[in-house]
Amino acid sequence: MKKSLSAIVTALCALSLSAQEHYSGLNTSIRTGLIHTGLNPAEAINQRSAYEVQLFGFSLYGTNNKVSFSDIDSDGDFEDLLFSGTDPVNMRIDAQINGPGFGFRTEKWAFAISSRATIKADLVDVDVRLGEAIANSETFAMAQTFIDNNFNQRVNAVSYGEIGFTAARNLLNIGAHKLSGGATVKVLFPGSYANFGVDAFSGTIVQNAGQLSLQNTNAALNFAYSGNLADDFSEASEYTKSVFGKPNGFGIDLGVNYRFQSADSDRYVLNAGLSVRNIGSMTFSDSNNASTNYSLEIGPGESLNLNQFDEVESLREAEDILLASGFLDRTQNNASDFKVKLPTVLTLYADYNVYRSFYVSALYKHPLTDDAANNQITNQRVISLTPRLSFNHFEVWSSWSDGEFAGLTGGLGLRVYGFFIGSGSVLTALTSDAKQADVYLGYSFGLR
Repeated sequence: MKKSLSAIVTALCALSLSAQEHYSGLNTSIRTGLIHTGLNPAEAINQRSAYEVQLFGFSLYGTNNKVSFSDIDSDGDFEDLLFSGTDPVNMRIDAQINGPGFGFRTEKWAFAISSRATIKADLVDVDVRLGEAIANSETFAMAQTFIDNNFNQRVNAVSYGEIGFTAARNLLNIGAHKLSGGATVKVLFPGSYANFGVDAFSGTIVQNAGQLSLQNTNAALNFAYSGNLADDFSEASEYTKSVFGKPNGFGIDLGVNYRFQSADSDRYVLNAGLSVRNIGSMTFSDSNNASTNYSLEIGPGESLNLNQFDEVESLREAEDILLASGFLDRTQNNASDFKVKLPTVLTLYADYNVYRSFYVSALYKHPLTDDAANNQITNQRVISLTPRLSFNHFEVWSSWSDGEFAGLTGGLGLRVYGFFIGSGSVLTALTSDAKQADVYLGYSFGLR
């Protein structure tokens, strides 16, 4: 498993130095499209055109709490940098691919259909000493180290698709005041999943002439895998081979929107919204499915040789080796099908017209789920502020965010008609101290 986890760590870092909210800055633009509907389904009623066509959208973000751009440029070994200090490692990689979509307005109603694929790979609260022993054993220098944690460490990856059906309605329209509500029902297509959880780990890592072993160890383990990620989750191609599986789950987004309209019917003084997104779950069902909880116990005078995991490339192989060692006891039987929860999140935002074409928007995203749960897709807290110059067919903005792991980041974005491109972190990335980066682009157009 060392080979496998080391490859995962390297891939995660390569991507993570690639923001925390998809389409940062664009999703509060004055040109409302299906990207905005993804932030709040009530925004569908605000699209300017009678018909809205989305051709594509792509957003990739990554963040971590350890390695910055200046570290990458140094001569330090990457794994040494990642597992430095004492704080647990947190890394999040999230790619979102928005496929074709269509929306239309009719009197007080608006409707839309959209498609999207999600690919995620995460390290969650990984202990730096345990992580280094597994991923970088060749340079593990400590002769003996004792670890005692009361939290769950996870290596997690998932890919899935969704098709969303949105309905929004104008609830109140009095003068310049407009209140709308909306909902999106999503049919989910689980693709692949892999999770390795190590909860309440207590044990000693012993190094003797390059041989690493675990002694006097207790922990609760979870092995879960489905689809292509059951055999290998260190190769990027395994994530994209089966993004859309068979339909086997549902999700829902709910939202309300308030708009204080300006004298110009195409503009507003204030646009504000609240949404709760990703309520729901999906069930992974595949011929190579497994989800099992174990108790790991290595008693006095016993040891587990960590070097035997050097050539392991999948969770299934690691699980088989641990079972053969005799140190694992099942606490829950294998599940042929298992359920995974979506990353439910509360979002608040407001966009204010300060003067003429100058706008400032603020956004706050707060996760409503626990990333420590083995059956939970992760999310993270973020707060952002975006000043923007907005004209009818042209916008430019600079989005600044404070994230849960990487801290302050700043970027730039541009929209020309329906084409957009941007990054929520390119400005801070240029300072060489950023611990995250992102990029997004896409195209949509409206028909009167």
